[in-house]
Amino acid sequence: MSITQPASAHAFSPDEWVTRCDLAALYRLVAHFRMTDLIDTHITARVPGPEHHFLINRYGVLFDEMRASDLVKIDRDGRVVEAEADGDPARYRVNAAGFTIHSAVHTARPDLRYVIHTHTAAGSAVSAQKQGLLPISQHALKFYECLAYHDYEGIALDLGERERLVADLGTCNAMILRNHGLLAGGVSAATAFQEIYFLERACQIQVQALAGNAELNVPPQAVCRLTASQFQRDDSEGIAQLAWEAALRLIDTSRSDYCS
Repeated sequence: MSITQPASAHAFSPDEWVTRCDLAALYRLVAHFRMTDLIDTHITARVPGPEHHFLINRYGVLFDEMRASDLVKIDRDGRVVEAEADGDPARYRVNAAGFTIHSAVHTARPDLRYVIHTHTAAGSAVSAQKQGLLPISQHALKFYECLAYHDYEGIALDLGERERLVADLGTCNAMILRNHGLLAGGVSAATAFQEIYFLERACQIQVQALAGNAELNVPPQAVCRLTASQFQRDDSEGIAQLAWEAALRLIDTSRSDYCS
């Protein structure tokens, strides 16, 4: 995304400002596709540089009103690191407990620069189903044999859960948090968005298919594995970028707002 840095963003490096605008766009798109849960759940991004700092939403701001300047910079323990925070704590309030899951993923998987966590009805419904995500749709087959699961341990307040969560995530880029919701990450905003979009759509399809109360057709294992491999072809990141640019056009009229 080509972004002109406004005068109000003088405190940020050009690279950080681009990350802020991409992350704000992610929030707006998650809202556009109705994957929000009021002020709960989070989307985070690693700030370029050696400091291991991250951006998270200012607690209380709705996803569809998120701006680049609303994002708060924190360290890997969820502590605000912006100098202005002491003078205006309400402006820099974050849900530190909400970063427990994200900090685990960012620390263990530096390749996942963007991490998205949702509590959608369909995602939460599938997370409560014993069998997990069924290989019954093309969307679901994107995650065939590369989808992680993590058992519910209560609201994520215990920092000790981080080790168990990353052990369950392994090398996967997407995870179902049982009895909770969905988690997805990517090296870019584009790839993270594609992961959560496909996973959410797969869950929606499964919920509706099961509601039909008819026998389900499951493709043979060989076809499932073939389809999963087709999603991993060499141009997959380029396709994700094309989809991202197309999705951004859905919120193009608000660009001057979210990049502010």
